[in-house]
Parts: sequence; C-alpha cells; structure tokens
Amino acid sequence: MNAFKRPRTSLVLLAATLALTAVCTAPAGAEQPRAADPLREVLFVGNNWDGTADVVRSTGTFAKVGHVNVIPDKAQRLTEIYLNPIRLAIYLAIQQGPGEGHDQYVDDMYTTPDGRSVVVSRPSFGDVVSLDLATGKVNWRYPVSGYRSDHMALSPDGRRVVVSASLANAAYVIDIETGRQLGSFPTGAKPHENVFTHDGRYLWNMSIGEVQTNLDDPLWDWTKGDRHITVVDGATYQPVRTIDMRARLNAFGRSDLSNAVRPVAFSPDWSKLYFQVSFFNGFVEYSVATDKITRVKTLPVNPATNPDRTTWPNDSRDHGLSMSPDGAKLCVAGTVDDYATVVDRATLQEGPLVPASKPYWATLSGDGKSCVISESGANQITAIDFATGQKILSVPVGYHPQRVRLGHVAADWTGPAAG
Repeated sequence: MNAFKRPRTSLVLLAATLALTAVCTAPAGAEQPRAADPLREVLFVGNNWDGTADVVRSTGTFAKVGHVNVIPDKAQRLTEIYLNPIRLAIYLAIQQGPGEGHDQYVDDMYTTPDGRSVVVSRPSFGDVVSLDLATGKVNWRYPVSGYRSDHMALSPDGRRVVVSASLANAAYVIDIETGRQLGSFPTGAKPHENVFTHDGRYLWNMSIGEVQTNLDDPLWDWTKGDRHITVVDGATYQPVRTIDMRARLNAFGRSDLSNAVRPVAFSPDWSKLYFQVSFFNGFVEYSVATDKITRVKTLPVNPATNPDRTTWPNDSRDHGLSMSPDGAKLCVAGTVDDYATVVDRATLQEGPLVPASKPYWATLSGDGKSCVISESGANQITAIDFATGQKILSVPVGYHPQRVRLGHVAADWTGPAAG
C-alpha cells in the first residue's frame, strides 16, 4: 500500500472524530446552526384606509392566509401628531388630499428574507416600520423627512428597502433588519415609484410632481413642478443620471402628455421601460439604450368616465402596470375608467376590458401566470389570466386595497398571535 494514501475507513473515522470534538468543545450555551424555517410564498394586500394587510395565497384560489394590523402603535402616533402643530397640519392635509378624506395607513410592504417580519410604509404617520409577523409588534420605526412616506422598493438581495419621502423630495435607503439608514438621495418633486435593477446595480426613482392642485389642464402642466426620473448607483446611492420625459415626449410628438411618470414595468432584458403618466389612459414605451420614446399606447375610454380631470384621484387616469415574466404581455389598471386589460407587447393590442372598480395596482401572481389587481373601489383583489386576458376570480379584502406585493411567511403562519 502507498504509505501516503490513507485508507477510506480511516478518513471516515477521522472526520467523525473531528466533528465530535468540535461539538464537545463548543462554548457552553452556544447555539448550534439549524436549518432555515420553511417558508411559503404569499401576496400581501395593503388596505390603505383600513390600516391592515390581508395575506393571501400567491396562486390558485388566492385564499386568505392571515391578517395583519399595520398600525398597532396608532394611539402613540396620533398622540405625537396632535401635540405637534406642524405634524398635525400635514396629517390633516394628507387625509383630505391624497387620502380622499381618509387616513393613509399603508402604502407599500415587503417581507424580510426569513419571513419573520414585514416592513410597511405608512403615509399618514410619515414613517416606515418593521412588524414582527409572529407577535404583530413593532420591531423598529424609521420616520422620514417631510412627514409622508410613499412607494418603496426591495433590493434584489432582500436586505434593503428604499422609500420615497414625498414631501421632502428625497428617498432613503434603510437596512431591512435594523431600520438603520444606509443612504439617501435627492429626487424630483414628489418622488413616487422606486425600482432596483435585477442586479441591484442601479435604482430608478420616478417623481410625479404636485398632484393635489386643480391646475390639471395641459396649459398649466408647468405648474406641477420638477418631474424627472433619478437613476442612482445601487451601492453609493449617488445620482448618476436624470431623465426628464418632457423633451422625449415632445420629440415623439406628444407634448400633450404629462411627464409625471407613474407606475412602471421594465422588459425582462431591461432594454425597455413602460410607464404610465398622469391624466393619460394608456402607457409609453421608452428605449433605455437610445434614450427615446419608441411607442405610445392609448387605451379605450369608458364612456361613463367623468372627463373633469380635477375629479380623478391624485391625477391618476391609469395607475397599475405589470409585465408577464416572459415579457410578452402587459397588464394595465385603468383606474378612472374602471377596467383592467392585458396588452400584447409586440402589437400593443389590448385584450378584453375586464370590469373593475377603481383598480389601483397591478402585480404578478406567484407563478407568473396571472395579473393581480387591487380593486380599491370594491375592496377586493382580482386575478386576470395573462394568456387569455379573462378574469379568473376575485377575493374580498379590507378597506381600499392599493399596493399588492409578493412576500414570504413561515409555512404554518396564519397571522400574529393574539394578545
């Protein structure tokens, strides 16, 4: 036998001995590594005027899994607000303005990678909080500058959330586990949507300008403020590019359209950006490489829609846009026109107009086969089949559902423990 070749049985015995030694010599009380808890994919539905989130299955029946109170600290927050005249004025302005006479208790939500907590932006309370999904209690709270928080985005690694501080014209990046601020950057007027690129290298922020004034005629569009896209470095959070769609829309011959970029969807290869703008029933296609508008799609008008722009909520005509995983279809929420439709991306031909009551968001089911919209006027979510464009089913949720996000919870989770 080769003197330098140890028999296989000896190697096994040696490995077992070393492993046993490591266990026996571990510090007293030290926790041994354990397998991660099994998780299940779900959809979180934020009921904005309710201050709750319904958690439903991400596919199939979309049946309810659990329910979360996202304002367990409501009494404490309201006490602080009523004792501060500035905060009270802003709180009431949010209520009567973007809240349409209601408090805005939940705008956006994302779960932590381990499924133990959900992070929520709460416009009326001007903060972002992390809630323990087992107990329902607040883990941490991050107040934003300007007293109003809005849309968020989750980094691809699940470790950071970015939130728009709509009254501060800035966005903040927060550690999802600790609530510690990691960075910030200036934006256009009234920052809104945030999107990380798939590799986390860049973060896109879209601003929508003043949406509470009644100067909604195109002649007064210039009064809406400095609206542009801010692209920042995903590591340093320093702006690397700004894109004002005003010049691009003018060059395409659509000077009539607002440059306030609302919900967006990128193509799977990130070469095309599709976005909605204020007051427009349709969407715009933009080439990232050439920096040009390439197509504009106008969608049908509901003859019952009130043509008075000042009656449209927060300047939204359409508010909700998602794309099928293969990039073949776009799902559009026609907020004011009370329908949703699936559009073929190659031809821009819309499919059936699915009746919906004030649809306010569009996202993907867990398997990517369906578009899920929030019907804020009917207190339900509705799934629409990407392949056929037909409605599959609707599921009742809380009061005025808006944002719908995929997330994860423990496999046996059914809601926070009572008490």
